[in-house]
Amino acid sequence: MNETLLLLLLAVIGFVAGVINTIAGGGSLLTLPMLIFMGLPPAVANGTNRIGIFIQCITSVAGFKSKGIKPTVFGVYLGISALIGSIIGAQIAVDIKGDSFNKILAIVMVIVVFFMVFKPKVNLKNLAERTEGKYLWLSIIVFFFIGIYGGFIQAGVGIFILLALTSINYLSLVKSNAVKVLVVFIYTVGVLAIFIYNQQIDYLYGIILAFGNATGGWIASRWSVKKGDGLVKVFLVIMVIAMAIKLWIDS
Repeated sequence: MNETLLLLLLAVIGFVAGVINTIAGGGSLLTLPMLIFMGLPPAVANGTNRIGIFIQCITSVAGFKSKGIKPTVFGVYLGISALIGSIIGAQIAVDIKGDSFNKILAIVMVIVVFFMVFKPKVNLKNLAERTEGKYLWLSIIVFFFIGIYGGFIQAGVGIFILLALTSINYLSLVKSNAVKVLVVFIYTVGVLAIFIYNQQIDYLYGIILAFGNATGGWIASRWSVKKGDGLVKVFLVIMVIAMAIKLWIDS
């Protein structure tokens, strides 16, 4: 395929991923395989993907703030905990062999996409938020391990963050999404530093991807998407399973 068309497709995939990441999670299930299919070694694809995530988080935080949902100290605490874990996860990702990473990614993709479809729903009506005391400390511990996972592979981390915030802290979906992008922003700073230090980033692809991610994240953070959830899920299931099979065969 023509290089220009490939870069355009990468920007489009980035936009779709930015929307998915902001309203739920799982956008990296599309962008990571796309970067690998474009010829990047798995570790470089993993690092390059973080540029898009980082820029997307900035625009998403700004988008939520423009709607009156500002970052909280609670979110900062969780972000710092995740940051510590993410440095461990990123170092594991840098050290792992390419074939092993492809197979792990293929398995993770299938597990996460089915979790997205069948994840339990939490009824938050008339439930008071739990962001202090033992619930704060429980969340800090949980987010340390979420950080390890996010630092290692990123794909689907938003889903686990939303599940933790709604089931442990009883935050609404809107507030959970706002906390999620803040947490990911904080820990991605450390993850990017690890990948940059180890020269595991393609900056051209990263900037193109970031443009798409940022645009999708900005739009999704300002206008909640309530229609088309079923279509998004069907699209993700088909694309992710197809990509996972190809990743497994190629590795």
